[in-house]
Amino acid sequence: MNIYVGNLPPKATKDELRQAFEEFGQVTEVRLIMDKFSGESKGFGFVEMPSKDEAEKAVEEMNGKEFMGCALNVNEARPKTDRGGGGRRGGFGGGRGGGGRDRSGRSGGTGRY
Repeated sequence: MNIYVGNLPPKATKDELRQAFEEFGQVTEVRLIMDKFSGESKGFGFVEMPSKDEAEKAVEEMNGKEFMGCALNVNEARPKTDRGGGGRRGGFGGGRGGGGRDRSGRSGGTGRY
């Protein structure tokens, strides 16, 4: 079972998170999600436990528990969903921009000069 672990302290390591969850059973994988630009933790991660019973016990016991000074938010991870999009995001909007001259050759503004 894949478990979401939120509100992790920035200094938390994979090994520390693994140790916390191994109290409840075997842990096969720990992933901390890092910001791809800064390399710092985003404050959440995932713990994979093969036994559903052990994982459910871990979720029950670890949710709200203090870990390195932070109360954890722990629950069963939801499957990744396709957020759609795929095309370009952001960028600059269309429109005609500002300023410049209108078609009559006059500057923009209220029409008075």
